Formats: sequence, structure tokens, C-alpha cells
Amino acid sequence: MPVPENYAASERLRDGRSVEIRMLRADDQDDMLAAIGRTSSQSLQRRFFGPKRSFSKKEVDFFMNIDFTSHVALIALADEDEHEVIIGGGRYVVTDSGMAEIAFVTIDDYQGLGVGTLLMRHLIILARTAGLEQLVADVLPENTAMRKVFAKFGFQERHGGDPQVICLAFPL
Repeated sequence: MPVPENYAASERLRDGRSVEIRMLRADDQDDMLAAIGRTSSQSLQRRFFGPKRSFSKKEVDFFMNIDFTSHVALIALADEDEHEVIIGGGRYVVTDSGMAEIAFVTIDDYQGLGVGTLLMRHLIILARTAGLEQLVADVLPENTAMRKVFAKFGFQERHGGDPQVICLAFPL
């Protein structure tokens, strides 16, 4: 059984480049903030549902302080000029007994190469291992790329509270 805090896997992007999927560690903070800096305003808006260029200390703490039980986060790393850089991340946060909300972001230079799909696959493995019963996601209607990733895994629309957001659910 995979253990989230030790989780790591080697994968390939659609263009054949190698990528490592592994758990987010505390010492990844600077690299994570650098990845956010390489992500367009539009991509960040699709992830956070509003304009976002910076994060408060409280927000950074939330994203970095992962307990691997109720909050699991994975990152995708690729080699650029002989340095590993974060090219995407995904996480789930347990919101109710047996249910977790899942979300992703991929830096623009790597969108369309399967980063979200890889992160989704590995987060589903960890969620099943943890005994979760359902993953849920909220997606903006214009985020067609992410909606396709969710559809590929079998997420179905469910009733939600906000008419400006598509609510999706996936039974594990």
C-alpha cells in the first residue's frame, strides 16, 4: 500500500519527457511559489475562481502544511536545464467523512501534456488507499481542459450551490 508521505513515481508526459510525481514536502515552498510565478493569471483564476497573483502567509501555510491524512498534496517535477522544477500540483482535502475535494494546477508551458491526468491518477490511488469513498471538484465552466480530465476518470455532474461553478463527483 502506498504511503502518501513517501509517495513517488516516475511517469512520462505526452511528449515523452520524464516527470516525477511525488508528495509535496515543506522544503518545496520556494519552488512552489516559483511555479505559481510561472503560471498565467488566467490559469490561476481557473484554479482559485478569482484573480490571484500572490498568497498571504496563512494561504501559503495552508498549502504547505500537509498532514497526509486529511490533506494530501502531490507535485509533478520536470527537468529544465538540469534542475528539477515544479510544473504542476494536485491535492485533496477531506471535507466530510469519506469525501474529499480535489483540485489541480499546471503551469502554462506544460498544459496539454497530461500533467493533470498523471496527478489525478496518483491522487485517486492515495484516496482509495486512505479509504475515501468519493472525490468532489468544483470547476469553472470555461475550464474545458480540466473538465475533460475529470470526465476521463468518470466524474459526473452533481447539484451544487453556485450556478457559476460546475460541481463534479467521483465514487471511489
